[in-house]
Amino acid sequence: MTTAAPFLIVAIDGGAASGKSSTSRALSERFHLLHVDTGSHYRFVTHQLLERGVSPEDESAVAAALAVLPLGQRIVGRSSVIEIAGQIPGDEIRGPRVNENVSRFAAVPAVRRFLLAYQRSQAQVARTGGFRGLVMEGRDIGSVIFPEADFRFFLHADPVERARRRAAEGQTDSIAERDRLDAARKTAPFVCPAGATPIDSTHMTLPQVVDHLAASIAPRLGASQP
Repeated sequence: MTTAAPFLIVAIDGGAASGKSSTSRALSERFHLLHVDTGSHYRFVTHQLLERGVSPEDESAVAAALAVLPLGQRIVGRSSVIEIAGQIPGDEIRGPRVNENVSRFAAVPAVRRFLLAYQRSQAQVARTGGFRGLVMEGRDIGSVIFPEADFRFFLHADPVERARRRAAEGQTDSIAERDRLDAARKTAPFVCPAGATPIDSTHMTLPQVVDHLAASIAPRLGASQP
């Protein structure tokens, strides 16, 4: 009698330039996990609301606009990409306008409620798609979206190093200010979840970070390390 292979959920939280996106994508490739970037969800919703002239300070207008935004997803490679009204995000979600507003919209309870069930539904998308699990990155995955995930990691790095990495990416947003706003919000604040495994990536290369996390995940999947 054979035992069915486990389906794993891996939650990776962390601030900008902590390495969570690159690490999540690498783990997706290594273990055939569906990758979901929830930061892009908030960025795309922010872009859509700004395009409609909605301010994050006008919560009633935010709620009214969200009510007519149809959500979907498109599988691109090993990633589930958010769709809104049949469109997927492009470079516009990394521009200064979105950078300046994404944390403000993310602090609106209606926005977080709007995305909560959608983000949790990605586990079923992964199952249906034949993936061995789900690796989801963001700022509240291990604390709110999947608090009982099989693995919960929290990546962090020295602020100076994170700023250097961000500049190397060509980004100009203030990561310290975004962290402050996200940590201060009342709904799903940005914190290292209790019981999560913290990883300081300041002096680690990307392959070192990936191997460190993979060493925990591989035995659960019966996979050997390369």
